[in-house]
Amino acid sequence: MAWIAGVNIPDNKKIRIALTSVYGIGHVASSRILQEAKIDPEIKAKELKPEELNRIKSIIEKDFKVEGDLRREIILNIRRLKDIGSWRGMRHSKRLPVRGQRSRTNSRTVRGNVRKTVGSGHKAAASPT
Repeated sequence: MAWIAGVNIPDNKKIRIALTSVYGIGHVASSRILQEAKIDPEIKAKELKPEELNRIKSIIEKDFKVEGDLRREIILNIRRLKDIGSWRGMRHSKRLPVRGQRSRTNSRTVRGNVRKTVGSGHKAAASPT
C-alpha cells in the first residue's frame, strides 16, 4: 500500500479514486494533482512507480492542507464561531443544521436518527388480571 499524507491509499483502485481516501482531497483536487504530476488517472495505485508517488506527495505537501492540519483548522474555525456567539456558532453548539436548512423536519443527519413520534394520545384499555 502506498503511504500518502499519513494515510494508506488502497492499491486495487484507480489512483484518481484512491487519492480521495485522504481527508481534504476530493475528485476535483485528485484530478488536478494527477494532471500536475503528469500521471494517467486510470492506472491502479499499485502500478505507480516510486518517482511518480514522490511527485504526488510533493504536490500535496506544497499545495494542499490535508488530514490533521485541515481537521485542526476546521475545529478552530467552529470554536471561534461559538466564542463570538454567532448564529452559526450557536447552531453548531446545539447540534442543529447550520446552513439554513429547515429543522422542523428533515434534519435527521445532524440530530442523529431521532424519531420522536407521538401516538394518538388514547391509552389502551387495561387488561383484566
